[in-house]
Order: sequence, then C-alpha cells, then structure tokens
Amino acid sequence: MARYFRTLPFFVVLLFAAAAATLIPAAYGLAVDDHHSARVFFYSGLLIAIGALLLGFATQARKRAETDQKYLISLLLSYVWLPVILGVPMMEAVGNTRAINVYLDMVSALTTTGAPVFEPGRLAETVHLWRATVGWLGGLLIWVTALAVLAPLNLGGFEVTSEVTAPGQATPSSGQMRAAAPAARLRRQAAALTPIYLGLTALLAAGLMVAGERPLVAAIHAMSTLSTSGISATGGLGDAGAGVAGEALILVFFIFALTRRSFTLGFGRQAKQWVGRDREVRLAVIAVIVLTAVLFSRHWLAAFEVDELANAGGAVAALWGSVFTVTSFLTTTGFVSDSWEGAQTWSGLQTSGLILAVVAIMGGGVATTAGGVKLLRVYALYKHGAREIERLVHPHSVAGAGQLGRRIRREGAFVAWIFFMLFLLSLATVMLALSATGLPFEQALMLAAAALSTCGPLATVAGTEPTIYLALSDPAKIVLAAAMILGRMETLVFMAVFIPAFWRS
Repeated sequence: MARYFRTLPFFVVLLFAAAAATLIPAAYGLAVDDHHSARVFFYSGLLIAIGALLLGFATQARKRAETDQKYLISLLLSYVWLPVILGVPMMEAVGNTRAINVYLDMVSALTTTGAPVFEPGRLAETVHLWRATVGWLGGLLIWVTALAVLAPLNLGGFEVTSEVTAPGQATPSSGQMRAAAPAARLRRQAAALTPIYLGLTALLAAGLMVAGERPLVAAIHAMSTLSTSGISATGGLGDAGAGVAGEALILVFFIFALTRRSFTLGFGRQAKQWVGRDREVRLAVIAVIVLTAVLFSRHWLAAFEVDELANAGGAVAALWGSVFTVTSFLTTTGFVSDSWEGAQTWSGLQTSGLILAVVAIMGGGVATTAGGVKLLRVYALYKHGAREIERLVHPHSVAGAGQLGRRIRREGAFVAWIFFMLFLLSLATVMLALSATGLPFEQALMLAAAALSTCGPLATVAGTEPTIYLALSDPAKIVLAAAMILGRMETLVFMAVFIPAFWRS
C-alpha cells in the first residue's frame, strides 16, 4: 500500500487529499445536526476517493519519467480541473445556484484569492467551513510546491537570487535538492511543512477563541490568515467578536506571508535574527510605515478642517485601522480592520482604495501564500535604481553588499523587471477582456488587480462602489477564474513553459 501511494501521479494525490478534506465539514455538520450537509460532504468524499483509487490503479502500469517540468504542468492543470471536483459537494450543499458560480468560488478558494462570490448569510456554516478548508489546503499546496518544484526550477521569485541566466533552468549547484526526484522532494517538504502549518493555524484559532470569537469563526479566520485567502463566515472581522485583540493576533501571524524564513528556519534565536535581517521583512515594514503615515496624514488634515483633532480615540482608531488594513492587503489576505471605517468617520473623507490596490499588487514574500509581484522583486528593482542613481553621482564607485547583493542588483533586477512588465501586460489583457464583457473601466481595473494579485476582497473594498462577483456575467466569471489561476502560478511560469531550454534542462 505504501508503494501504491508513492507511485501515484501528482493529480491523484491531490484527489485523495480532497476526499480526506470533505470529512472536516461532514464531521462538523454531524456535530451541529446539519445532517443534509454532512451527508452531502461524506458521500461526495467517498465518491472522490473511489474515483482517485481507480485512477491510481489505472496509472500504476505506466512508467513515467519524473521531471520538474511535468510536475509543474500537473500543478497548472490541477488549478483548472480540481475546482470542478471540489465544487461537487458545494453545489449540492448550496442548492439554488449555477455551476459557474461554484466553480469561480472554488477556483478563488484554491488559489487563495478569497473572492466573496456568495453572500455570507446565504451559505450554511458547513459550507463556510468547506470554503475555508479548500483555501487552507490551497495555501499548504503553495508552501510545498514552491520549495519542492518552483525553487529547483528558479521560478516563483527564486529567479531573483538564482545564478542561472534564464528562469526555468536548473541551477547547476543546487545540490541534493536537485538530485532528489520531484516526488521525493514533495513528500519531504510536505512532511516538514504540514505540522508547522497545522500548528500555526491551531495556535491562531485558539488565540482568537480566547479573544472572543466563536470556535467555528475562529477556525475559519485562522485558516484564512495562514493561507491569505481572506475567507470569512461573517463577512469580515467586524462581526467576528474578537475586536482589536483578534486583529492584533492576526497581524502577528501576517509575518508568515511576508517571508519564508518565518517558517523554514524554525522558531529559535537564529531564526529571529535571520527574519530581522530579511530583505522582504524590512521592505514590508517600510511600506507599511510610509503608507500608514500617508493615510493618517490625509485623515488628520481632513479632521483639522472639521475640528475633530480633539477626538483622540478617533485618531488612534484611524491609525490602527490603517496599519492593520495596509498590512493585510500587502499580504494579499484582504481582511479589513473594524477601525478602517472609523477613520472615515473621524475625518469625513473616503479612504483611497488605490493605495490598497498598489500594496496588493506589491504582494508578500517569495514561497509564501501571498500573491502579487512579491517583495523580493520590488526590492531588487529598488536596489538597482538606487545603485544607478549612486553611479550618476560617483561614476567610478564600487558597490558592496557581497556577491548576493550584486546578483540581486544586476541579474535579479533584470528578471524582476521582465516579470513586472509581464504582470502589467497581463493586467492590461485581463482588463481588456473584462471590458469586452461590458464592465466599466474602474470595475475592470479593480477586478483584474484582485484576480492577478490573488486578493479577492480588493474589488469589494478599493473601488468607488463594491463589486458583487455573483452579479457578473458568465464570460466575466470565466475571465476572472483564468486570471486567478494565472495570478497564482505567475506569468513567468507560463512563459517558461514555452522556453525550449525549459524542456531540455
């Protein structure tokens, strides 16, 4: 039996994981006497398990050459077809809805985009738990595949610090990671990261329950925070019951979406030192401080005009709301602080959603569950620009920072610039496709940014008017689903597939 599971194709392994995941909402439905939902998820999981078992037996006789390229293609196809299977139990549990809506919601959850397709009050608690579980497993999938598949191929942000000249090529000196078979690397990374991922989720859920949230809501918000999906059973943190204490706990756990060192180096003293010196963390802190200062200054000036400066409570709430919300969108989670609207009440001004769109596009850390351009690429572009300005003043100067720093400023910045241009081209293409379906410019812009940065709540918060995903036309929903997959896998991965060296390496 162990040999059977070791030789299974990657997609079949994901099917078994999906079948096992259905037991979570089934058990909860049974516990709260929601027997209809419990039966739906249990029987669906049983059917998925039987189908995976038969498909596994059918592929045992085939001798497949294991390559990183084939696993990458399997990952891409899994994001396309797996939501169809994951949507079967949800389709039955929700009832009065269409397949395209369920498919968009499952793509959104699996890619950790977290777009609120359905109104929270329409779904049963069991269905909310299923959506959060799919998003949580999607985050774990990203953790594992980023280190086991994308890292050896120098993709997903690893190309910025890589020694090779073209993304998709293997680093000659990658050692044991490259020597091991892809399946072995996946098993090793899954065994190492799953306990950490599960433990952090349980720890945050326990903290949110102590802060005042119901157990189910706390579990969903914990899973959504670690996976950066932003899925909520209450429509946000405002009605969760934990208040500022819960937001403070969630803010601490955002660190795991800013740098992979936060969960790959353990929790010892050395790990804390590495995280403190991490380029991505430093850039994230600077971005949060600068943008928070801009937002707070804007509200402060407006409060000065309406004589609200004496309202110290409103000022503190505005400051906290800006810090939390900016950090949340920087990690592409999309949670909005309950004090975010309080800042508007204090100053009388609407908060600029364009800032949230910018930080969501900037994104989080490499090999984390966050989406966007990624902080390391932004850092490489910044260092290259700073170096070029320095050379204008001192043309014969020699820069320091060692070999890694020079590589980031030169080759890393070059690849980061290519990715940034591809991202903007993808953004323009998705906007054009959405506009062709009849959407206005601003709505198409926010939806495209939300999908490509995997920050679904962005379209409902940053625009002048909140976007209702369920009210979109079917062609727009198809475009958004494709954009979410593209944003999760990144444009550079799709381009690497068409590079001849990618298949020859």
